[in-house]
Amino acid sequence: MAARPTPYAGGMTATPLAAAAMCLIAVCTATQAATPSRPRAADLGLKVGILPPGPLDAITDVAGVQVGQTTLVRGDDIRTGVTAIVPHPGNLYKEKVPAAIYVGNGYGKLTGVTQVEELGELETPILLTSTLSVPRVADALMTYMLALPGNEQVQSVNPVVGETNDGYLNDIRGRHITADDVLAALRNARGGPVEEGAVGAGTGTIAFGWKGGIGTASRHLPESLGGYTVGVLVQTNFGGVLTIGGAPVGIELGRYELRQELERAGNGRDKGDGSCMMVIATDAPLDARALKRLAARAWLGLARTGGTATNGSGEYAIAFSTAPEVRIHAEAAALTRNTQVVTTSAMTPLFLAAIEATEEAVYNSLFKATTTTGNGHTIEALPIDATVAILRAHAVIR
Repeated sequence: MAARPTPYAGGMTATPLAAAAMCLIAVCTATQAATPSRPRAADLGLKVGILPPGPLDAITDVAGVQVGQTTLVRGDDIRTGVTAIVPHPGNLYKEKVPAAIYVGNGYGKLTGVTQVEELGELETPILLTSTLSVPRVADALMTYMLALPGNEQVQSVNPVVGETNDGYLNDIRGRHITADDVLAALRNARGGPVEEGAVGAGTGTIAFGWKGGIGTASRHLPESLGGYTVGVLVQTNFGGVLTIGGAPVGIELGRYELRQELERAGNGRDKGDGSCMMVIATDAPLDARALKRLAARAWLGLARTGGTATNGSGEYAIAFSTAPEVRIHAEAAALTRNTQVVTTSAMTPLFLAAIEATEEAVYNSLFKATTTTGNGHTIEALPIDATVAILRAHAVIR
């Protein structure tokens, strides 16, 4: 989305806790660059909220949801990619799912938003990518949909493609993503564990001044509340004051929005622009109205992490239901239909699930990301050891 995020460009603030923790950063950063495997939030003993996660703690815990990714790391300046979220493995044009989009700060290039808003339906997979690659990705998505068996007579397709700006680490003007890259992400979409961090559409992103990326999480409601699952996937590329479980991690590490202005230190500015895409899936039978309310709650999860939705940052939440009973069949000739949906008064547990899963997905995008160099710049990964020390000091983990 428009302006690229400007990384922190000054020394660390020497708070008492940071002085103890930051001595670990030099070693930790070198280790992160050499070791691709980094922990998720749950691996560190970080429990977000009160609801239990699904088996994978991922958006793919929602039955039928698949994720595919293409990661482009070439030469010194290409750090970008595509992430595809597929609501169900069938033909989405023929078997649409109810959906809604909540726009928090609309500084972005989300295609397909008006038709989803008007009809409350999603008829293509959701693709995430780099800002200037949106038209090419949308065109490839239309090619994919038109080629599906049964769509030979289709003359209108509404591709839904979201983005964040990866232009600091990636040669964004080169628009290196091809139709083949998009088709590869779609064709490789699978259920099961989801790769996180600097992959797919998160390859070149930055969050809170650290390396951002793709993150996911889920929450499962007890049977007494419906037994439904809510899964979230995020593409993080925004600024703010990183807060983890209430602990002021960004402040303690000395890397946060407006730090330099407040301290009158250095010549650079951490504007925090860049954006965040949030995709929320659930198997609860919801209509478009309820899904819009659910999408709005993802914003609360983002706020818990310290995101501030700056002027040049676009925050969008896209929610859909995979429940078979609420799907919209394109060729249905009936004038009316009877559908059972979750009642308004029963939505609260689903709201909480979306909040908690979004918050944890953001953390996972940071914890799993690795230090990345590209386009003449280097963005460090969030230092695990220093962060854990802060979380322990604030009794967030034990």
